[in-house]
Amino acid sequence: MEAVRRSARVRTRVKPYLYILPMSALALLFVYYPFLKTVIYSLSVVNAKGEIVSFAGLSNFAYLFGRREFKAALSNTLTLAFINVPVTLVITIALGYLASRKRFLSPVYESMFALPVAVSMSAAALIFKVLLNPTAGLVNYLFHLDFGWYQDRNTAMAGILLLTVWMGIGLNFLLFLSAFRAVPQDLADCAYLDGANEAQTFFRIRLPLIAPTILYVSCTNMIQAMMTSGPILVLTQGGPSRSTTTLVYMMYTSGYSSANYSLAACVSLVTFALTLVITLALYALQERRRDSQ
Repeated sequence: MEAVRRSARVRTRVKPYLYILPMSALALLFVYYPFLKTVIYSLSVVNAKGEIVSFAGLSNFAYLFGRREFKAALSNTLTLAFINVPVTLVITIALGYLASRKRFLSPVYESMFALPVAVSMSAAALIFKVLLNPTAGLVNYLFHLDFGWYQDRNTAMAGILLLTVWMGIGLNFLLFLSAFRAVPQDLADCAYLDGANEAQTFFRIRLPLIAPTILYVSCTNMIQAMMTSGPILVLTQGGPSRSTTTLVYMMYTSGYSSANYSLAACVSLVTFALTLVITLALYALQERRRDSQ
C-alpha cells in the first residue's frame, strides 16, 4: 500500500513537467539554441559556409559600430519605432473609444476599422506602392502633390510609416474596443452625475482603466516596429541611398546576400538589446505611473 501511495505522489509531481516538456523542447530547439548560436557567431570569424574559423572577440562589434550603414540603419529604425508607435496608439485609442458604444451601424464601421487585420503585409505593400505612385498614384492626384514617395530619399520613410501605421490599426483597434467596452458604464454615469464632462471621464476614468491594454499594445508595437523589414524588402530594398535601411534589413542583407554571418549576428544582438531596453523602459514607466496613483 505504501508503494502505491509513493508511486501516486511521484506521478503527481512529474505530471506537470510532462505537460510542459513538448513546449520546452520546442523553445530550446527554435529559440534558445539559435540565440546561443547567434552569440557565438557574433564573437567569431565565420566563413561563407557558416563554419567558425577563429575567435574574434568584440572586434565584430567594433567593425559594425564604425560602419556608416549601421548608423543609418539605427537612425531609421529608431525613427520608425518612435513615430509609428505613438501615432498608431493615438489613432487606435480614438477609434476604439468612438466605436465603444454600440449603434445601428456598429458592425459596418467596426469591420472597416479592423480591415487591415485581414490584409497580408505583401499585399498591403503593393497596394500602397500603387497608391503612392509618383505619376499615376491616387494620393498625389487627390492632394495635388508632386512627391516621389518610395523613389525619393526625402519621402521614402514617410511612405513606409504610412504603410506600417495602417497595418497596425486593425488588431490594435480590436484590442482597445474590447478594453473600452469592458469598462463599467456605472463609473462614467457616476462621474456625469458629479458634474464631469466627456473629456474628464475619458482621461480620468476610462483611460487609466485600460492602462494594461495600452502597455501591452505599446510593447508589442514597439517590438514589431524594431523588427520592421517586410515593407522594406517589398518596396525599397533599403533605398534610396539607405534612407529606409533598418537594422533587421541590414541583418538580412549581411547574412543572406553577403554571407557575412558574423556581422548579421552582431546586428541581430544589437537589435535585440535595444528592443529589450525599450520594452523594460515602458514597463518601468507603467510601474511608476501606477505607484504614483
